[in-house]
Amino acid sequence: MKMRYITLLCLTILFLTGCSKRAEPGSILAEVNGETLDTEAFIAGYGAQNWSALSSEQRKSFVEDWVNLTLLAQSAKERNLHKDSIVRQRMDFAQKKVLANALVAERLAEVNISEDQLFSYFRIHQADFQKPVISYNIQRIGLPDKLSAENLLQQINQGLDFSAAVRRYSNEDLRRENGMMGFVEAASADSVFWRAARQMEPMEVGVVSQRGDWYVFRYTESRLGDKEANFEDHRDEIRRRILSEKQEEIYRNLLLEIKSQNHNIYYY
Repeated sequence: MKMRYITLLCLTILFLTGCSKRAEPGSILAEVNGETLDTEAFIAGYGAQNWSALSSEQRKSFVEDWVNLTLLAQSAKERNLHKDSIVRQRMDFAQKKVLANALVAERLAEVNISEDQLFSYFRIHQADFQKPVISYNIQRIGLPDKLSAENLLQQINQGLDFSAAVRRYSNEDLRRENGMMGFVEAASADSVFWRAARQMEPMEVGVVSQRGDWYVFRYTESRLGDKEANFEDHRDEIRRRILSEKQEEIYRNLLLEIKSQNHNIYYY
C-alpha cells in the first residue's frame, strides 16, 4: 500500500510538471497518444536513488500505472472536465502542494550530515540495528552501457536463459565463473548490488550501475550472516532517517521565516 501511495503521488507530480517533452532515444519508458514518460522525468519526480532501488517488476508496475492514469486524464480532457470550476480548484491546490514540497526539498538538499552525526544516531538507536546481516549470492552480466543492459534485461524477461546470456553477452572475466560474484554484504565494495537485491525477489532480474559499468543481475539465494549488523551496514538507512526527521524541522522553520516576511495574511 505504501509503495502504491508513493507511486500515485509521483504520477501527480509528473503530470503537473509536464511529461510531453521528447526524450533522447532509448530513454522513453512509455508513450500514450503522443504523450511520453521518459527516465529523466521519472527521476525528476521520484529521485535518482529511488529509481536505482526499484526492481524491474516495480518499474513495470509504475509505468503501467502511468499509462492508465494518462488514459484516464486524456479521456477527462476530451469530456472538458478540466474546465470544471471544482476540478480547476483541485488542480490548483495540487500544484501548490508540489511547489511547496519542491521548496522544502531545495532546503533539505542543503543539509550536510557529518560522520559524527551519523555515528551518534547509530549509538543512540543501536537497538534498532542489532540484527543479523543478510547477504545475497549475486550472479551478474557485465555490459558496456545502459542501453545494452536494458535491452538484455528485456530479452531475459521474455524468456532468454540468464546463464546462457552470461556466456553470450558478458564482457568481463567473471563470465568464466558463470557470472557468480558470491555472497555480497551491505558493507562490501559491491554494496550497490546488495542495496538493489534487498528490494527484489530471488531470481528476479534487475539492472545496476557501478563505477561507470552496467550490469544485469539477480540473486540466487540469501543467507543470514553470523555477525551483528554494524554502523557501516546501516549508514544509508541512518542518513535517510535523519533527513526524514529534519524535513519536519525544515518545514516549520520555513513557515516561520516566510510568515515573518509576509504580513498580508487574513482569516475570515
